[in-house]
Amino acid sequence: MTVNEERFCPPPPLRLEHPGPGIALLTLDRPERRNALDMALRRALADAVQGLDDDPEVRAIVISGGPTVFAAGADLGELVEAGPLQVQQRRVERYWQALAQCRKPLIAAVNGLALGGGCELALHADLIVAGATARFGQPEVRLGIMPGAGGTQRLVRALGKYRALRLLLTGALVGAEEALAMGLVSERADDDALPRALALAEEIARLPALAVAQIKAVVRDGADLPLESALLLERQAFQLLFDSQDQKEGIRAFLAKREPEYQGR
Repeated sequence: MTVNEERFCPPPPLRLEHPGPGIALLTLDRPERRNALDMALRRALADAVQGLDDDPEVRAIVISGGPTVFAAGADLGELVEAGPLQVQQRRVERYWQALAQCRKPLIAAVNGLALGGGCELALHADLIVAGATARFGQPEVRLGIMPGAGGTQRLVRALGKYRALRLLLTGALVGAEEALAMGLVSERADDDALPRALALAEEIARLPALAVAQIKAVVRDGADLPLESALLLERQAFQLLFDSQDQKEGIRAFLAKREPEYQGR
């Protein structure tokens, strides 16, 4: 896999590669700090996701921390002496919003630790693939603090109140098998999470981009709406897709028993 220098190239500590058509791979690259999320890495990740979201050639984005660790949490060295006003002025929520608002599928490939902010980073993805060594947790309570980037909210929505509170109130860690059983991850890989995450990205990248984007948007925006409002949102998106060339191509290809050629239009 090689970096395409003609596209956006993020600064260290983040690597951008294009391992296949329509696929972007972002790799956190602070191995000496176990990929702890300092402000520079948060900013680089947000900028990269925004740039890839605007790149018409990109259909799916994979976020990895490499083969040994995903992200061990926030960089506590930046917080040890911080007061409330200093923490507020960091405005880290703007960097998380770039991920939450991304229109393209985000896939987290998790090997090793995904703790605190690292677990919250994975929870911002649409799909999570856990490698054999993956361990998830929100251990902030053991430091006298609490999750501050959606951990209390996204974890409850993913797992339900009682499973989420067990992790949040005790700081317990769960491995890949338990995470899969709880519904915290989409799949468990036999070994390294990255090959399976890239295979999922490749599969999605071959599908009609407009339909993929509408599915993601409706699932995201409908989650907090009353059922009737969410169903209306779904119907409108379904109807809108009948104005796309890909919808015509998909149905015609199915009836003709041939492979469709989607153009993203």
